[in-house]
Amino acid sequence: MIRCLAIDDETLALDLLEDNIRMIPFLHLVKRCKNAYEAMEVLQEESIDLIFLDIQMPGITGMQFLQSLQSRPMVIFITAYKEYAVEGFNLDVLDYLVKPVPFDRFLKAANKALEYHNLKQKQTSAQENNHEFIFVNSEYNLVKILIDDISHIEGLKDYIKIHLANSAKPIITRMSLKLMEEKLPSLNFIRVHKSFIVSIDKILSIRKNRIHVGSAEIPISDMYRTGFFKSINHEGLKL
Repeated sequence: MIRCLAIDDETLALDLLEDNIRMIPFLHLVKRCKNAYEAMEVLQEESIDLIFLDIQMPGITGMQFLQSLQSRPMVIFITAYKEYAVEGFNLDVLDYLVKPVPFDRFLKAANKALEYHNLKQKQTSAQENNHEFIFVNSEYNLVKILIDDISHIEGLKDYIKIHLANSAKPIITRMSLKLMEEKLPSLNFIRVHKSFIVSIDKILSIRKNRIHVGSAEIPISDMYRTGFFKSINHEGLKL
């Protein structure tokens, strides 16, 4: 069951959205909100998987609300304005629906959410069991990455670069380095800098405050130095 939140400042639009949600058996409407402020309160109290979100609302717009979220559920924009589509997809929204929305188009978007929700559940299960792979959004695709292929991850503001041992081209996805760190098995990966996580298995050598992973040279910051050497069982080693 996908737990939903509906946000729109128009009562009629909320009524239609609620009717559509109730017609789809795998969707459960947790709450309907008339603005972003109400939605923020709901998100603090409830677990939400999917947000149906209007863009033009008084006070905080849908775009501003989405950008303010630290941990984002799946989001489907439902709006009367076509011109925000590109900006919406740049924020990794799942779909963009233009009012009035035919039910078959709404159902297609809901099925996309179900597919993505199931993939995330499989990913979580795999991480809890064997940490074999993860899925990330990259260039409008869900990309499967084998954990063993990752050499290191580089943080770039709102994005990260996932560097693979068997590929010269990194995978770029919109995600914080902290969230990526939480997804990775802690026995195999370690944060060595505010901008870098490395695979311990892929380290070739360490010299002074530099780690060599493949052809990359990665700095070790003072904040993470002690924890790093402790994790590789060389606490107190001076290089």
